[in-house]
Amino acid sequence: MPAISPFRIGSKAPAFSLKDQDGTSVSLADFAGTKNVVLIFYPGDMTPGCTMQLCAIRDDWSKFETLDTVVFGINPAKEESHQAFRDKHAFPFPLLIDTLKKVAASYDAIRSLGPLKLIRRTVVAISKDGTILYYRHGMPKNADILKALQNKS
Repeated sequence: MPAISPFRIGSKAPAFSLKDQDGTSVSLADFAGTKNVVLIFYPGDMTPGCTMQLCAIRDDWSKFETLDTVVFGINPAKEESHQAFRDKHAFPFPLLIDTLKKVAASYDAIRSLGPLKLIRRTVVAISKDGTILYYRHGMPKNADILKALQNKS
C-alpha cells in the first residue's frame, strides 16, 4: 500500500529556489501574490511518459495562462539535457534543475528503490498565497489540475 502523502489541500507549500535550463534562479517566493504555480516532478528528460505528460501541459498552455498560472517541470537533469528536451518539444515553461533532489524530497516526490532515490512523478498546484491547491502522484489529467486552479480563482 502506498504511503500517505504529508500534503493536504490548504497546507503551506515548501519554499524552494532552483535554477532553470538557462541558469536563471526561480523561487516560489517570486510568485507570491501574483501567480499560481504548478510543479511537475518527472523522472527523466526525453522519456516516453514524461514527454507525453509535459507535451499535454504544453498543449493546454493557454488554459494555464488564463488562470494566472506558471508551470515548472522539475528533475535532477543538467542544463544541457533540460534545454534539449525543452527545445525539441517547444515547451513554453522552464525546466528546473533539482540536482540533489532536495526540492523533490520536500514535496514527497521521491521513491526509494533500494539505495536509489528516484523522482516520483508528482503534480502540485500552489495558490498565489502559497498553499497547496492540488497534489497527486502519477500523471493526472490536465482537466483535474485546471479545475483545482479554477476553484481558487
